[in-house]
Amino acid sequence: MSPMPSQALIAHVESLLDAGSPLPIVAAGDPVLRRPADPFDGQLSDELLARLIEAMRVTMHAAPGVGLAAPQVGVPLRLAVLEDAATVPDEVRLARGRVSLAFRVLVNPSYEAVGGRRAAFYEGCLSVPGYQAVVARHERVRLRGLDEHGQALDEELAGWPARIVQHETDHLDGTLYLDRAEPRSLTSTQAAVERWAQPTPEHAARELGFTLPTSG
Repeated sequence: MSPMPSQALIAHVESLLDAGSPLPIVAAGDPVLRRPADPFDGQLSDELLARLIEAMRVTMHAAPGVGLAAPQVGVPLRLAVLEDAATVPDEVRLARGRVSLAFRVLVNPSYEAVGGRRAAFYEGCLSVPGYQAVVARHERVRLRGLDEHGQALDEELAGWPARIVQHETDHLDGTLYLDRAEPRSLTSTQAAVERWAQPTPEHAARELGFTLPTSG
C-alpha cells in the first residue's frame, strides 16, 4: 500500500480537526487498522502535529482509554499517545505491574522483548468496543523511537506500561490485540466485570477452558 500523498494527508487531518474533538474512533473492520502506518517524517507541520496530538489526547481521555494510535482516528501515521493514572486497587497494581504512566507521545516507535518472561491478562481496545480477551505479552520491553519534539527514546518498560506500549505499537503495524489473544478467553466487557474482574485470569482460564502461557 502506497503512502498517502502529503497534501491529501494534510487535508484529511485538517478536516478531522476542524470537526472538533473528541475525534471519532475507527472500529475494527476498517482497512486503516489493518495496514502498517506510514513512518512520520515531517508530513505535518509542527502546528498541525501539535493539534493532532492534543485532539488524540482529548479523544483518549474521553473514551476513556490509556492509549490511542493515530490509525484509530483514521490517520495512517506511526504516532501514538499514552497515559495511565493507574487508579486501581493495590492487589491489581501488584499482580499486573500497573503503575502510573505520565502522558507521552510516541513517534515511529518499535519494541523488542527484554528477557523471556511473558504475562497474560485481560485486555481491551477502543477499536473493538464491548469485548475483552486474555493476551500474553512480554513482561519487559525495550522501547525505541522519538517523542513529538524529535528527541530519541530508548528505554526499558515493565508491567502494564510495557503492555500499553506493545498494544499501541502493534496498532501501527496493522495488528489488533485479538490477533494475539487466547480465543476461548473472549468475553463481553459486562461479563468481564461481573465474572472475571480478578487481578489475574487464572479463574477465567479454569472456567472457560484455556491454558495460560508459561512465564519463560
